[in-house]
Amino acid sequence: MKNKKSKVLVVDDETSIRRILEIRLSMVGYEVVTAADGLEALDIFHKKVPDLVVLDVMLPKLDGYGVCQKLRQESNIPIIMLTALEDVADRLMGLELGADDYVCKPFSPKELEARICALLRRVEKKDTSSMPNSGVVNVDTLQIDTNKRQVYKENERIRLTGREFSLLEMLVSCCGRTVSRSEILEKVWGYNIDQGVDMRIVDVHVSRLRANLEKDPKNPELILTARGIGYLFARLVQLAHT
Repeated sequence: MKNKKSKVLVVDDETSIRRILEIRLSMVGYEVVTAADGLEALDIFHKKVPDLVVLDVMLPKLDGYGVCQKLRQESNIPIIMLTALEDVADRLMGLELGADDYVCKPFSPKELEARICALLRRVEKKDTSSMPNSGVVNVDTLQIDTNKRQVYKENERIRLTGREFSLLEMLVSCCGRTVSRSEILEKVWGYNIDQGVDMRIVDVHVSRLRANLEKDPKNPELILTARGIGYLFARLVQLAHT
């Protein structure tokens, strides 16, 4: 049993959904705080400092996309978007803004609980043991500090979300080997493919990594695509001499 409960912020303008999730998540051991609109969500985020945010897209005052974007400017907190939107592009927009995952409405509270548990477990572990010679490593013009979880490109710090760093760390640790999307989901998100997770979550996060790290994201040289399988980190890793 944990001494400290993880705190979850649930943001939804529907009272019934807030109440159901507050009851269900409290029953499985989380401390739950709620907000009914985007501006209230930001206010409660700063006051209560949650460990994870469940964020509806369609919110009054400031929509979920706007909230996600503002949170990402100052925090790497795990974010799960709730969306009733049918358009795939709309569903993936939250991921492109830095969310870790999304769940479509109507959803199973049990499924959401599993996603929350998996994301928080990955945050708590912060497992860097898979990185070769854990510490500071150099890859071309990149310097990756696995202890501080920071990345520098030509001595300029590149801001990555916690999920993006974990994904980069995993790909680098497997440099020269093709890693499947299902393996990435399992090791970086803590998900099993039988949970019905959209594989495009991986693709969007890889795209964000390329945008931050590649010289030409449209013609990547670091993170290559193995069509129909997954991704390959194509550069050798060198331990930095200190």
